[in-house]
Amino acid sequence: PEYPYLCNVLRELTGLKQFTDDLKKRQLTVKVMSFAYKKGIPDDSTGNGGGYVFDCRAVNNPGKYERYKPFTGLDEPVITFLEEDGEILGFLDHVYALVDASVKRYMERGFSNLSVCFGCTGGQHRSVYSAQHLAEHLNQKFGVKVELVHREQNIEHTFEATI
Repeated sequence: PEYPYLCNVLRELTGLKQFTDDLKKRQLTVKVMSFAYKKGIPDDSTGNGGGYVFDCRAVNNPGKYERYKPFTGLDEPVITFLEEDGEILGFLDHVYALVDASVKRYMERGFSNLSVCFGCTGGQHRSVYSAQHLAEHLNQKFGVKVELVHREQNIEHTFEATI
């Protein structure tokens, strides 16, 4: 405040295209994927060597019941089954704690990529539910760009950064 002219010059300099473009390059993108273990763990295309891989197979599987087989973790009957059973909620609480801490540090350190994958038997119910909820959670909590891929369902969605 003692040097208003200098403060204005610095603000204008940091707003120049060459600096804002560099800042955008350093913004974090989190790639969240669901997959089937029987088709293999997804590769990390960023060249960073991967990230988190969470195994959802310990959570009660709606796919073992005929009435849930035609649905995915995006459909209300499966969502209700998983949430009423409760195992998935505790599982995700632990996932959120780990991934939130990494996202916070990655943002502070200027990292640009983090990968989080959820696997289950068929890549249809538990992993889809988990990936969807984590993607929404990260975008809402941190405002980061999240690229969501449900590999076995051939569904992709991007949550744009709000920061």
